[in-house]
Formats: sequence, C-alpha cells, structure tokens
Amino acid sequence: MYRAIIWNNEIKIETNPELFSPEYVDRGTMAMLNNIDLKEDEKVLDLGCGTGIVGIAAAKVLEEEKVVMADVDPIAVETSKHNAILNGVGEIKILQSDGFRNIDDFDFTLILSNPPYHTDFSVAKHFIEEGNKHLLLGGKMVLVVKRLKWYKNKMTSIFGGVKVIEEDGYYILISEKREKPNKEKRDKPIKKKHMKKLMKSKRRGINYE
Repeated sequence: MYRAIIWNNEIKIETNPELFSPEYVDRGTMAMLNNIDLKEDEKVLDLGCGTGIVGIAAAKVLEEEKVVMADVDPIAVETSKHNAILNGVGEIKILQSDGFRNIDDFDFTLILSNPPYHTDFSVAKHFIEEGNKHLLLGGKMVLVVKRLKWYKNKMTSIFGGVKVIEEDGYYILISEKREKPNKEKRDKPIKKKHMKKLMKSKRRGINYE
C-alpha cells in the first residue's frame, strides 16, 4: 500500500504488481493532476483507471455519482473497486470497458487519461475521437503523454485546438469541446431581392462586395 496527498485529501492505494506503477503515484499522473482545478459541477471520467487513484481523488472532492472509472483490464477494475471502498467512496461507477465501448454516458465535463505508452496509436486515436463525443460542450479532455507531436496533432484535428503544458518530463494536453461552425449559415444563399439589387449596382459600376 502507498499513500498520496491529492487535492488536499489523503488517498490510500493497495496495488497489484500486474498494474501500472504499483509502488507509488507515477510522475505523469501527478503532473496531470497538478494542472487541474475541479469545479463543483464537474462530471469526471477516469479513462484507463488502473489502480483507481485519479477517479478516487476526484470522488473525494466531488460526489461519488459524479465520477465514472473504466479500464479494459479486469484486475484494474477489481483493484479500483477495492480501493474505492478503502477510501470511503465505494459508490463510484467502475466499469470494465475497452476504451469507450461500454461507456454510455455522454455528459462528461472532464475526461482524464494517462494513455498506455507501449501500444500503437490506435488506442489513443479511439480515446480522443470518442472522448470528444462523450463530452458536453465546454467539457475538456486532458491527457498526459511522453510523446508530443502525434497527440498534439490528433487533439487539434478533433477538438480544433489544444493547450500544452510541460512538467517533470511529461506533456499535459488539454482540449475543450467547442460548438462547430454552422456551415449552412455561413454559406446562406443570397435572397432574390438582394441579388437583383446587387446586379443593378454592378451595372451602375457600384460594388458592394
């Protein structure tokens, strides 16, 4: 077991040697959490929850029903459930899910993830593309990564922009879900009466464009 102070709360974590960072909170996760200020009305998804420390820390600040945790690994799911009870937040919704495939909530305001480094980018691609769909407008996706270029380009292509923070050898990427421009309004056809006026003006040598 190890202990950590996150958002002014002590978190106790019993670990499993088969899970990521079994002896302490990894530096990347701490770098990510150091750059997040939770608001009272947040609904948080801890995606790839591992031992559960991120979701449990969020639930200690928010209400338990405002936190969802998910991991593809059944050992991670059982470990997270055990640690949630250990920390007095046993009502957190904790799911076994390959990415978003078993997650049916589409009203998250904050998605937090330390995606797996030792896989190809297909996992991260799924996280980012589906993450955008599961956020409310104004919601944010936050990833902590070691490799910047691909993640920065992908998050920019899906969200339209990304904020990058470098801390302790890691990159924290924050993207906000924004309303897409209304192409129909932008390309709205000119009404007939306006077209007639425009044609008359052009014949007189006046250009309103």
